[in-house]
Amino acid sequence: MGTVSGNFLIGTSGYNYPHWRGRFYPTGLPSKDRITHYADHFNSVELNVTFYRLRLAKTFEAWRERTPTGFSFSLKGSRFITHLKRLQDAADALGTFLERAAMLGEKLSIVLWQLPPGLHADSAKLQDFLETLRSHPIGNRIRHAFEFRHKSWFEDETYALLSQYRCALCIADAPRWPKVRETTAEYVYVRFHGSERLYGSCYSPKELEEWGGQIALWLTRGLDVYCYFNNDAEGYAISNAQDLRGIVSRKTVRNIRNSGS
Repeated sequence: MGTVSGNFLIGTSGYNYPHWRGRFYPTGLPSKDRITHYADHFNSVELNVTFYRLRLAKTFEAWRERTPTGFSFSLKGSRFITHLKRLQDAADALGTFLERAAMLGEKLSIVLWQLPPGLHADSAKLQDFLETLRSHPIGNRIRHAFEFRHKSWFEDETYALLSQYRCALCIADAPRWPKVRETTAEYVYVRFHGSERLYGSCYSPKELEEWGGQIALWLTRGLDVYCYFNNDAEGYAISNAQDLRGIVSRKTVRNIRNSGS
């Protein structure tokens, strides 16, 4: 393996799960301290709660204050913007979302925009939204990834637009969506939903080994790589993320620390 210059950010999709008590979190750990415990084990987390509703300012402040320097947050963009507004006339809502997100400070790294399965490819609509992101002072300085849920988006025209605006195509590993590993930015965003059963299947050592090799290649190319496991119906996300981190560390001959790369 050549010289590795990209950063590897790995974690799970969400962290505040009651069924992790006793498996990952100590039984008596207060819920407010879960993010601190989590950050002792992973260097990044994808927050899905921001998709459903905008959290209070004090919640963002707590996330920032209870995690160490070097920890990275990925926020899932508001469904009001993606599913209700469907990316149109979203400037005001986007501004509200980004201004609250900015309370994470330098720990805010990237926003994931997950589009609804009923939204078919529309390059003009996507470009208008990308322009809105670029024109916002916060949106312009952070990274963005797009997870498409309709197969019509997986075309060269989409990839070219994302490349033009330096945004990542979210590589979603799941049985129901296209297996595409297109890179469109200087960073890669991967979501592991479960290769056999959506949200509920455990990745095998063979699967993780293959993914580890791919990630190592991206890192060698100088690409930053964000990886989040969303296969938590049976609690597999934690162990799969830990195992993949170990594989990538071995393949890149370096120690991937909990709060950095």
